[in-house]
Amino acid sequence: MFLVDILQTTSLNNMSEDPNLEKFLKDVDEVSDILQGLNSEDTYSQEQAILKADQKLEHLKKKEDQIELRDKTNRTLINKSGTSTLPSKSEISQESFIAILEKDASERADKRSQNKELANALKDLGNKAFDKGDYETAIQCYSEGLEKLKDMQVLYTNRAQAYIKLEKYEKAISDCEWALKCDDKCVKAYVHMGRAHLSLKNYEEARQCYKMITDIDITKEKLVKGYLRQVDYQEKKDIQEQKAWQDLEAGVEDAVSVTQLLTKLSKAGQSPLYYSGGIQLLVQAVNDSTAQTLFRTKNGFSIIADNCVINRCLLSNQTDTIVFDLCLSVLSLWKVVCNENEENQHVLISHPNANSQIFSMLTSEIPDVQNKTFNLFDVYSTQEEGRSLLLNYFKPSRLFESLIKCGTLKDVRGCTAMDILFSLTQEERLRSYFRTNFKSELLPSLIIFLKTLYLALVNMKACLQAIAVMGHLTEDTFIRRKMAASLEYWDSCLLLVDKCNSPALGDGHKDALTAILGLLFNLSLEENSEIKERGVDISRRCLSLLSNKDGIILTRSVGILSRVLPQCPAAVEMAVQEGIVKKLMKFLKTGGKKTSQYSVKVLAVCTKEDTQARKEVYKYDKNFVTLVNLLRSEDEITIGNAALCLGNCFDLPGAASTWLQPDILKLLLTHAGGDSKRPSVQRNAAIALGKLCSAEPRYMAQLRELHGIEILNSCRKYVCKGPQQC
Repeated sequence: MFLVDILQTTSLNNMSEDPNLEKFLKDVDEVSDILQGLNSEDTYSQEQAILKADQKLEHLKKKEDQIELRDKTNRTLINKSGTSTLPSKSEISQESFIAILEKDASERADKRSQNKELANALKDLGNKAFDKGDYETAIQCYSEGLEKLKDMQVLYTNRAQAYIKLEKYEKAISDCEWALKCDDKCVKAYVHMGRAHLSLKNYEEARQCYKMITDIDITKEKLVKGYLRQVDYQEKKDIQEQKAWQDLEAGVEDAVSVTQLLTKLSKAGQSPLYYSGGIQLLVQAVNDSTAQTLFRTKNGFSIIADNCVINRCLLSNQTDTIVFDLCLSVLSLWKVVCNENEENQHVLISHPNANSQIFSMLTSEIPDVQNKTFNLFDVYSTQEEGRSLLLNYFKPSRLFESLIKCGTLKDVRGCTAMDILFSLTQEERLRSYFRTNFKSELLPSLIIFLKTLYLALVNMKACLQAIAVMGHLTEDTFIRRKMAASLEYWDSCLLLVDKCNSPALGDGHKDALTAILGLLFNLSLEENSEIKERGVDISRRCLSLLSNKDGIILTRSVGILSRVLPQCPAAVEMAVQEGIVKKLMKFLKTGGKKTSQYSVKVLAVCTKEDTQARKEVYKYDKNFVTLVNLLRSEDEITIGNAALCLGNCFDLPGAASTWLQPDILKLLLTHAGGDSKRPSVQRNAAIALGKLCSAEPRYMAQLRELHGIEILNSCRKYVCKGPQQC
């Protein structure tokens, strides 16, 4: 009942104080909210609605008292403007008032829906204009959209972005603030506001904006780190430029020397010797960040790179002594001005002439020139931003091909080139590029390189680094899959295994053999027809290494076999004929944990596929002592494959009748009824247990005593799927 009083009193007071219908309907909206809260099923919402209703009644009562003091006449509504057509309180019933309320709410909803549709259309027009670079038109469209719908957050952030493009940063900040009033968790608003503050050199404000992003969404942490790094970089650049100009105005000797030398070098048409001497002096003068900054701000990069004489020398074969000296001087200069200076690195590599000159000298046939170029690349490759610049401004495949060709060079160039290449393979941009262009641009370079290594293993350190580069690439699942699907790539790798394992080379190439086996181990993670087709060749190489005394070579060889043999039955037959079972049994008795894990898996594969392998296990493992002991391992993979191997061997007539260790039944029952993370462990143990009891009745009584029948029944869901390698 008190709500009726609110409605009637609200009507009376608003229309007596202010005939404006908008103000009246604003009060009606408040009452509507209260009604909605009271009708809510949520207890808290009901309590809040009652509280608001009480407050509203008290407020209106005070207002009525004030009106009565001013006007002792009756409470007839006064139409001050003389135009109101609203009924008086006496004429308004509860039903008619609710009808007015509902009609107004409906009209407002329809109007908002129309405005939203228009605002969205204007937003789309603004976006199209923005994409075309017509930022003024975009701003106009977004502004018209906001006239239709003032609380549409996306219009504010879009307009802020357009203002930034026009360098109207204060307006952009204002729009971002309005966007946050619409949605205080708007990430885009903080991004654009941070960018605007950064452009205004409000570094601390920019940091605060970017840090707010992680408070809203922790998954944006990496993005925020990039923004904060940009702020630090810009602030550092600003400080350096201020100091550089201060030193120059103060007449500091080094600062003055740099500007004077650049003035002299800007003279056109001089001899290469003139430029070479001036650049060498400049190299000595650039000894700190201030000098680096002055070199950049005084247009040093263009003075050098755009000089016709210098450009012609840098793009030539550098055979003349003077030209050769000029090339070395320029490379030395670029290195000192770019060392630990991101802005200079960017300016140099983005300069069209300098970019061409650098690549020309990278492929130079003169060792000193090429080595100096590598030293310059090394400045870039040691930092993430520098690596990104290299990949942005050089075609990745061209850069990769040029560097990997140097892996066979005898001197330090081979090692430096491979170090740079290894650093570049860390970058997602390079991997992404090669995912798209693997067959046409990466694979040919890799195959040529492997064949070159086969012909001449001359620089062992560079060779190891080059194989490490390819190993690093196999960490990318897509690239590894493509490598493993190339027969030519497999053949090239196997040729290199032969080369490194050649008796004529002795132990000198043991490290290279270890590295190439590691690469093959990674490739054999894949399952495809190519591995099946080359399975015999791969397995034969690995079998030849099972007599090697080096533990790593031995482990990797068995590891490759454990992945290749399951894909190639022909390779299993060949391996058994070559006596692999005897060697594996030896490893299981004396080998380390990893070697044993791989060995028992290979043994499980061989005994599953080949009857001769089962007979040989029966022969070389008296009473299955070794395999039963593996059931006591803490490693589930080893246990599962040992159980599988035993189950395979129990298929041999008489094998299960052999005296076994007394606790064999308990061990198998423990694993069959256990809670292993690998279902294959329970499956293999249950199958081995069933075969054992079927072949040897004396175990059946013991099985019943241990309630083994119940355990086997509980394993039925696993057993029906058959044995499985772990």
